[in-house]
Amino acid sequence: MNRVISFTIINLALSRAVPAATPESILGISLGASKGPATLSVPVQIIVLLTLLAVLPAVIMSVTPFLRITVVLHFLRQALSTQGTPSNQVLIGLALFLTVVIMQPVAADMYHKGWQPLEEGQVTWQQALSDGSQPLKTFLLRYVREKDVHLFLDISHTPVPRDATGLGLGILMPAYVLSELKTGFQIGAVLFLPFLIIDLVVASVTLSIGMVQLPPIMLSAPFKILLFVLVDGWNLVIGSLMRSFYS
Repeated sequence: MNRVISFTIINLALSRAVPAATPESILGISLGASKGPATLSVPVQIIVLLTLLAVLPAVIMSVTPFLRITVVLHFLRQALSTQGTPSNQVLIGLALFLTVVIMQPVAADMYHKGWQPLEEGQVTWQQALSDGSQPLKTFLLRYVREKDVHLFLDISHTPVPRDATGLGLGILMPAYVLSELKTGFQIGAVLFLPFLIIDLVVASVTLSIGMVQLPPIMLSAPFKILLFVLVDGWNLVIGSLMRSFYS
């Protein structure tokens, strides 16, 4: 009898201390229907957050000025023949900071048009996604080439819209990547020319005097670095890159 009473008391205490799990609650996480039109349950929010974190690096590298900046800085380092100086971490960090400066107004506009109304429950997540992507579309349309857009329209068999605003991100994003790659390679080729001339001059001089013990690139590297420092090359390159996105 005493054991029965003890078990009864323990069961009552446990039932009061730990609420019974319901179909709408598991470990304190609500899985029920949302109360508002724009509210997402916690598991869905976690899935969306993890997905965004996984895709974010690719998005930053592909559909932002980060792509053009890193390509140009890589060509500049190759033209200077400085091997691993500056290091990849330094170049990527510089490109990331410059990207933040350029994309800050676009990101703020996307937040105010998409995420903020969604948090306040004014719109659904579909409408928030559509409104929030408009600033990004406007940014991509400024730098995308018409030829690249038509290429992906033909590949995807998508009808040509009446105007540029009817283009979706599935077309604009890969077209923007191609356009930025071409622009970055064009700027890199222009950067190579003055340093290539120095290489040719040093190579011709060393061959004419019979100095074949040292490779010409080792002799031309100090002259290229000296020229780059004298003309304040970092200021010129970064300034030209930044102005190319505001023109």
